[in-house]
Amino acid sequence: MKARWLSLVFGVACSLLFTQPAQCDDETQPALMAGFAERDITPEIGMERPGGYGKAFHQSIHDPCKVRAAVFDDGETRVAVVSVDALLVQRRLVQAARKRIHQACGIEPSAVLIHATHSHSSGPSDSIYPGDFDHADEFVQRLAYEQSPNADLDYVAHLEDQVVDAVCAADESKSTSVCSVGVGREDKAAFNRRFRMRDGYTYTHPGVGNPDIIEPAGPIDPDVGVIGAWDAAGNLKGCRVNYVCHATTNPGGASANYVYYLEQVIRGVFGEEVIVVFLAGASGDVTQVNNLAQFASPGGEQWARLVGGRVGAEAVKVLLTEEPGVLTPVVHKSKTWMIARRVPNPERVAKSYEIMRQDPPQVDAVTRTFAKEIVLLDALLERETEVEVEVQAIQIGPAVLLTDPAEFFCQLGLDIKAGSPFPVTFPVSLANGCVGYVPTEEAFGPRGGGYETRLTSYANLEITAGTQMVEAAVELANSLTPGELPTRGPAPEFKQNPWAYGAVPPELE
Repeated sequence: MKARWLSLVFGVACSLLFTQPAQCDDETQPALMAGFAERDITPEIGMERPGGYGKAFHQSIHDPCKVRAAVFDDGETRVAVVSVDALLVQRRLVQAARKRIHQACGIEPSAVLIHATHSHSSGPSDSIYPGDFDHADEFVQRLAYEQSPNADLDYVAHLEDQVVDAVCAADESKSTSVCSVGVGREDKAAFNRRFRMRDGYTYTHPGVGNPDIIEPAGPIDPDVGVIGAWDAAGNLKGCRVNYVCHATTNPGGASANYVYYLEQVIRGVFGEEVIVVFLAGASGDVTQVNNLAQFASPGGEQWARLVGGRVGAEAVKVLLTEEPGVLTPVVHKSKTWMIARRVPNPERVAKSYEIMRQDPPQVDAVTRTFAKEIVLLDALLERETEVEVEVQAIQIGPAVLLTDPAEFFCQLGLDIKAGSPFPVTFPVSLANGCVGYVPTEEAFGPRGGGYETRLTSYANLEITAGTQMVEAAVELANSLTPGELPTRGPAPEFKQNPWAYGAVPPELE
């Protein structure tokens, strides 16, 4: 009953605020069209669960995993922004989906952004594809196909179909819209997981209460960036929400992770039909885990509610506060280039093969896991010594989305924001492919270290990769001209007496 009452109060507030959406004073300014759609990609029970170095399988379903799509059209240019509840999306899926979208509804491939929310409780769309290691010997193939996470190609094909279908449906549903854009602040849901330690190095998740912790080794980004699209009656059609935090709350079973609860909060205020396109920011070293906490961590369900609820509530405040208007122009640009992989030294490779051939194993599970990763990386380097990287800019008026295809360190996202000329900048990680962890160069320095710098078949780009991506994103942002932020009209001139009820001196008797 209390929840329904709160929803009613918020609903009334929304109707009061947005019954008369802002109109553009300049009648020559083109209208903006926006459309939204979503599709279901919930994995089946028994499918592989991503997010680790070995095999794990879904045994239950907690909530739906989805593809959520938004299309914006200013009359000259259309862009599509797609959010997929997946650990990651591989480059080959992105390229195939873009080609099909262009064939189906005409949106240019370079105008399509496909992002993975990085849900560790999603379906088997990532990791090793069957055939990826067919060039290697039988021993390496067993490590790749039998002891490592694998993608399910039927599920991948289904996911690709739903991405294409969602974008085309969003495009077909476009209607004239006004959009609001703004940034809220949530600084108690996410924490940097890397810490400088007394031994001079940096550790990832050193553990709550560890007396050797000196200080966090990196920042968080508390910004909750939001773009809302409203129809002529003042109803919220859909929104895009940007926040920096790993989706590792894992509420139990297959799930969109905390994004599910973020969506529930926004829909609880604005209606069940609202499409929430969530875009994770530079979250490579930021999670919900507070290593400086004085109390025990909550369970997965409570953690998912906490993160999603707090971020969703902040997004609601932004949507209630910011003035809608016509956000133009719509523009897209991108830059694609190759970045080299780091190469393990031959002695390390030989030692890793030796460890993996031991039967029974004579080392601990962690040592064995990363020995396996070096063996797989060595085989991968036989086929690919460098990786294609795309950085993309999607402009919606005064806001710009700047992508990277990585688990990008938070500081790198902040560097992009600092270099952007836009009043609102959304760094979007794990977009249009995945090249693994991309730390700062400092993380590879004398006081660096930690999990994210480990050399694996997943994360292995040269140490300047992050700097290269930041420079590309800032360059793209500075090649664009920001649109105007909508504002409310000026207050009327004072032409009347003060409120009669209040224009009195103190009455003491």
